Amino acid sequence: MCPSLLKKYTLSIIGMVFFAVVSTTAQESRQDSIAKVATLQKKGDQALSNQDYDSAILAFNEAKNISTLISDTVAQSKVLVSLGNLNYYIKNYEKAAYEVEEAIILTSTLNNRTLLGRAYTIKGLIATRVDKFSVAEDALKKADQIFIETDDDLNRANVLLGLGILELQQKNYQVAINYFDAAIPTFKESSSNYQHAFALLNKAESVLELEATQNLDPIAISKNALNQANAIIERNNYASLKVESYKIAGFIAINEGDQVSAQKNMNTYFHKRDSLVAVYITAISKGVDQEGEIGNLNQKIRDQQSDIDKQQKSINLGKMTTGLSIALIIILSLLTLSLYKNNNLRAKANDLLQDKNTELVLAKEKAEKASLAKAQFLSTITHELRTPLYAVTGLTHLLLEEDPKEEQKDHLNSLKFSGEYLLSLINNILDLNKLEANKVEIEQSTFNLKKRINDVLVALKKSADDRKNNLHIEFDENIPTKLIGDPLKLSQVLINLIGNSVKFTQNGDVTIRVQRIDNKENRAALRFEIEDNGVGISKKKQKSIFESFSQASLQINRKFGGTGLGLSIVKNLLELMDSKIYLESQLGKGSKFSFTINFGIAEELKDAKSPANATYEIDYAALENRNVLVVEDNKINQMITRKILEKNKMVCMVADNGTDAVALVKENNYDIVLMDIHMPGISGIEATQKIREFDKELPIIALTAVTIDENLDEFYRAGFNEIIPKPFKTEEFFQKIYLTIENRKVPTT
Repeated sequence: MCPSLLKKYTLSIIGMVFFAVVSTTAQESRQDSIAKVATLQKKGDQALSNQDYDSAILAFNEAKNISTLISDTVAQSKVLVSLGNLNYYIKNYEKAAYEVEEAIILTSTLNNRTLLGRAYTIKGLIATRVDKFSVAEDALKKADQIFIETDDDLNRANVLLGLGILELQQKNYQVAINYFDAAIPTFKESSSNYQHAFALLNKAESVLELEATQNLDPIAISKNALNQANAIIERNNYASLKVESYKIAGFIAINEGDQVSAQKNMNTYFHKRDSLVAVYITAISKGVDQEGEIGNLNQKIRDQQSDIDKQQKSINLGKMTTGLSIALIIILSLLTLSLYKNNNLRAKANDLLQDKNTELVLAKEKAEKASLAKAQFLSTITHELRTPLYAVTGLTHLLLEEDPKEEQKDHLNSLKFSGEYLLSLINNILDLNKLEANKVEIEQSTFNLKKRINDVLVALKKSADDRKNNLHIEFDENIPTKLIGDPLKLSQVLINLIGNSVKFTQNGDVTIRVQRIDNKENRAALRFEIEDNGVGISKKKQKSIFESFSQASLQINRKFGGTGLGLSIVKNLLELMDSKIYLESQLGKGSKFSFTINFGIAEELKDAKSPANATYEIDYAALENRNVLVVEDNKINQMITRKILEKNKMVCMVADNGTDAVALVKENNYDIVLMDIHMPGISGIEATQKIREFDKELPIIALTAVTIDENLDEFYRAGFNEIIPKPFKTEEFFQKIYLTIENRKVPTT
């Protein structure tokens, strides 16, 4: 045999053996990955069933990562549907919608109608919760058609439940009840306990909206459905459904006129729902953190797989070469060396660089998505919290005005304080969100610093007295009376720092020092110090104490409460004012916070003309017998707003939605309209625009829980005269109503 033929024959044999070995190894590795995805999917489903959302989101994200690496479309689709379902449960609707859309795209290429139907079902439920009713109806109808064709009764019952929720959101109560009644028997027969209880709760809520007749007792039917649901919930320990059951019980009590039971159940509902929100936020945070680590995890998996492949190739190559002659080994070595030098080295280097660039781009995109998701979630959840908080503060105000007993007054004052604390927490979250998004600007106005500090100390005196602390102020008399700067943001910094010292000090002293450290004519550099002799902060935690959601320790959090947002806001605000916060602290001996700010020196004291110090007189007699239309879809908020107005002798009518409001304005003469923004059907903005088409003069005030800082122009363009954010102080509420009716502009505060 000639040398050239020998070379070709040898290379052919080696190539076939090498290809067989590599193919076998790759196939085994792929099967292991598929088995791992199945195990993680099962683990995530079990965790979701047990309402262990943290474990579920970690398992599903890992399964998604592995299925993407091995390009297994079937596994990817299943995991995406599960992720969409999980994010729907924890109210992370934007993330859920993103996962479900990807699932629908992938599943449409497969012959798996059941999985596609489940994806459409979840899409419909998500769209319902964000008021995209036409999208929801289209998705649910597609899912219904699939399950009718596949004769899948249980999945179709889930679709019927979704259609019922959609009709309930649109206030088509009887249609909603029909859907719930159609789904309940299937859930009961198949022992789908969670869906069974959830359908009964929704039925109980819907029935309360029906009119009582000789043959229909809505309250009795609602109670029966609630009792059945509670029996299932207690047997299976469904925490999230138990929270919803308190809300339904509160609605029933309202319909029965039992204010005590209604207040008790609604307070329990709000308290336990806040706890659930904290669980949801933790799960979402874990998902975001895990996604941020995906790039590093992928690289580790690739490195490990590369090492395994190299070891396997080395072993198989050793086995092959044992049976070959020395001549064939020499030929193989020469050919391999030549190919390696001329081709493989460059190809591998190029591939490695390309992979690295791709990973960097993906990591950047994921980080941006995570940041956007956090901002959107914070904005959504704070709005959702403001609406029930209005009920808490409003009901408390009404009860305090009804001459309660002394022991009841103490409880009501505690409830009022808790409501104000929760509102402060929500505002802190919004402030932090705006600071991180660079949407806060520094204002320049004239103010009296000593008066500002005294106002802060007055506001914190009760908290200091409760903890038996003494507040001291050491104020440099060389500081000019008239300074130019941003007094509101300075007050916010001082409230957070002094309040922090008061909270972590018991039977002690909190001292505020302000000293001028320069002698310039037109500028004043002031050093602020806030010192306490409280619990102190360890050296380790001093490095992270100014980060968001950070506190000195878990024990500190349990003992003193709080979210760890205050110092993060202080740090960001001071950076906006070209300053920096410093901390000196020792465990058990106390802490001292300090910072320096440069202020301008004003020629005249303009404090009295500052909008922040503006005062108004309200002529309550001028408001008597004024006709008011309240446009609000929430029954509890309707009742609260109406009672507040009627206690001040105003005549009040209520509309449940924007469409009814437009019709009532056409038919009646009102002195003013209080318009909610988010309502079923047309929004408050759209309703106001329609009213302005035929009535340009009627005063209309937006009474809303949305964050209005960034939407003022939109509200005024729509035709609103004024905006009142919920929850509100009653004096400010009537002040804006009075000034709007009198056609006087309210200064910005």
